[in-house]
Amino acid sequence: MQVELIETFLDLMETRSFNRTAERLNITQSTVSHRVKALEAQFNRKLFTRSKGGTVPTASGLRFLDYAKALQNQWHEATRAVASAGTFERSMRLGIQHDLAETFAGDWLAAVRRELPQTEIYMEADYSNQMNRDLAAGELDLAILYTPHYLPDLHYERIGELHYILVSTEARDMAAVRPESYIRSSYSPAFDRAHRLALPHLSAASLSAGQNMAIAGLLRSLGGAAYVTSATAERLSDSGIATAVADAPVIPQAVYAATSLRTRHAHQHRKIIGAMELLLSSMQAQV
Repeated sequence: MQVELIETFLDLMETRSFNRTAERLNITQSTVSHRVKALEAQFNRKLFTRSKGGTVPTASGLRFLDYAKALQNQWHEATRAVASAGTFERSMRLGIQHDLAETFAGDWLAAVRRELPQTEIYMEADYSNQMNRDLAAGELDLAILYTPHYLPDLHYERIGELHYILVSTEARDMAAVRPESYIRSSYSPAFDRAHRLALPHLSAASLSAGQNMAIAGLLRSLGGAAYVTSATAERLSDSGIATAVADAPVIPQAVYAATSLRTRHAHQHRKIIGAMELLLSSMQAQV
């Protein structure tokens, strides 16, 4: 497979400009044209038409788009597998939402290692938007995230939820929570919607953050009130920094596992997802 032809085609589908694609791939415009012609020769079909108005994909080009993405993903997977070959039978690249990593990463990977001892594991913590993009590009094999994008080649399944609890360094009930010292947590679009519905008077706070660890740090430094994970709420309470606001609503956050459609039933993927499902259900049983 001539992967440079596929990558040039995909970039040109995005830029709709031979010149811009040449700049982005650091090659000449004539090289872009040569690669497109080589790909068109294999299909015996025009993939693009060029005019003064720009570059437009043909019907054949549009039909080839999804297949080209799949070929690129398979190439990335194959490259990683061959490059990392050693004593391990396979490799997996995992993504996990920042807040989940803070609470579950160690136990999750320990469980995965027990279940799949011959699998080499790479894990990174990130936000949902980036992990969705990395999954679509084949840079990740599986991700545990908050916000699905439901892209055509990806499969999502809900595997549990995490609870966020309102804590405060100064208030014991909602009546005592001051908007001027409130730190708004913005963990996901779903969390934001639930927060606006439950606490509309606190949705316009002057300070906000999107990561549980950062919110906890702000509470330690500045004081005030904010939503944090139940595990963080317990730690803050044990250390005497903040306590749960007794009558505040608990805001649940759904957790999803995301994989490619092609691998959603694969043995190793089911083991990895199952390990996270068990951790999430165990935490809910303790609440």
